[in-house]
Amino acid sequence: MCSFELHGFADASEKGKGAVVYLKTISPNGNCFIELIYSKTKVAPVQTVPLPRLELCALVLLAHLVAHLQTQLRFDAALHLWSDSMNTLHWILAVPTRWMTYFANRVSEIQTIVPSAIWHHVPGADNPADCASRGLSAYELSQFSLGWNSPPWLKKQEEWPSSLLGPPENAVPKEERRVTVNVAVRVNEPCDLLSRYTSLDKLLRVTAWCLRVRDALKCRSIIGSRILVASDLRTALLFWIQQGQNRYFPNEITALKNKMQISKTNTLIKLTPFFDGQLLRVGGRLKHSLLTYDENHPLILPPESILTTLIIRDCHLRCLYGGVQLTLGTLRQSYWILRGRNLVISLIHLSIPCVRNRGNTQQQLISDLSSIRVTPPERVFMNTGVDYAGPINVRTSKGRGHHSHKAWICFFVCCASCSVHLELVSDYTAEAFIAAYIRFISRRGLCRTLSSDEGTNFAGADRQLQEMFSEASAEFASVATYLASYGTQWRFNPPAAPYFRGLWEAAVKSTKFHLRRVIGDSTLTFEEMTTLLTQIEACLNSRPLRAQSDDPTDISALTPGHFLIGASLNAVPEPLLADVLPNRLTRWQLIQQMRDHFSYK
Repeated sequence: MCSFELHGFADASEKGKGAVVYLKTISPNGNCFIELIYSKTKVAPVQTVPLPRLELCALVLLAHLVAHLQTQLRFDAALHLWSDSMNTLHWILAVPTRWMTYFANRVSEIQTIVPSAIWHHVPGADNPADCASRGLSAYELSQFSLGWNSPPWLKKQEEWPSSLLGPPENAVPKEERRVTVNVAVRVNEPCDLLSRYTSLDKLLRVTAWCLRVRDALKCRSIIGSRILVASDLRTALLFWIQQGQNRYFPNEITALKNKMQISKTNTLIKLTPFFDGQLLRVGGRLKHSLLTYDENHPLILPPESILTTLIIRDCHLRCLYGGVQLTLGTLRQSYWILRGRNLVISLIHLSIPCVRNRGNTQQQLISDLSSIRVTPPERVFMNTGVDYAGPINVRTSKGRGHHSHKAWICFFVCCASCSVHLELVSDYTAEAFIAAYIRFISRRGLCRTLSSDEGTNFAGADRQLQEMFSEASAEFASVATYLASYGTQWRFNPPAAPYFRGLWEAAVKSTKFHLRRVIGDSTLTFEEMTTLLTQIEACLNSRPLRAQSDDPTDISALTPGHFLIGASLNAVPEPLLADVLPNRLTRWQLIQQMRDHFSYK
């Protein structure tokens, strides 16, 4: 029975590349017949390509020719492939990942197409594919016996050129893949929990359970309650703060432990820090005041710590995505962050809800303030502005199948203290407004003047709202009559002038600022929306009335809440100062003491 062999030759030049395939048939009596059965040529690319790359492309062409022949032939044949390029043979016989991308892709393609091929090196003078790559005229091709009849030594295997490859040329090392190892220096944190969680609450809960398990293992006891309490979360928070301070302030803590002074060039020198045995805190001259310990001596947080970022994000969320002043003022009730203002600004600018709802508005020229804005009244909400915002969708109750209906927010803003009172109303009727006004004065007291926009200023509002706030409408007559019975005078802005009373317009803007970020497209029930509006009201009445100072001795800023309850609505309750000697109090604390004497004695 005859045996068969396929011998393929490939070559390339700057003009083109070619491949030829011969079929070698060996009869049982030892006779050998070789015939040319396939050949193909391609021109070289227009752009200049190095010759080793062209040689490799020629072998790709040869591999495709041989693979096609193997699918067409109905018998098995041993496969021998030849090339006169040492570089290409070294590339093909090596692992593809060793080479650069261009060579690795083509080597991998060849090894995939013809995995059973046996590769040999042939001298350039004996390569029959040389004519296909360099080109011959028709007469020269007819006289080219090497191409038609194959090399004479191909008939006897013992006469084949040596299959041992010599050393590669200089081009091989140049094409090896240059592996770049990027070494990520991991932050030397005590645990990877800080980088694993993006929520402070989840981090503290996981840490609290870990500390519980640790304490149980130390005592060889079982874990008690399956519910975390506030002390567990506080312990977890102090644990992470201690770890962060030990990492970022080791020299300062060591110096303070040894009763030594820290360097005068240190950034902490202005805070007069002290070490309370566990944590680093802000010092100062308020050590003996009756404020809370955390408010007197805030914990110092490094700006580079991941924990600091989590604390700022958590405070920003609890403030319902408030601005820089509100977030920074709330943070400084318990913490002092180095370069805190810049860090808060950068994190707020990266907050997705804030970015989505932040828009550039055209700035208006500021006019003179009216007399009710600059004249101190007898109490808060003596001169009040009123406005509507909405509509917003609220549901009748929880669960499926309950339809939503429209509701509006009624704003009452004190013209002197900028205090805000929010009421949720269900429609535009005068009865609904009077009901909201009764709820307002029942909690805030009667007003001397009540100011609002003219009905035409409600751009895009419903016709009913325009009629109710129109001076010539019957709705206004009924409301004004009711207000007159309580000694309240209703004033209107000039028509088509929504900027005339920008105070309550700013309150509407601030409320929408929190409302959009909290509920988004959600639909709440009437009770849930009322609760959320009271929280937003507390945030608005807790915002500082002036810019926050970077002085660590400034404990708190003046807010509208100080005019309502004597303190910020989101602040920790202040201690009673009625029994403290007046010469030990600051001016603000002295005023608080006067209030305490009036209230409790």
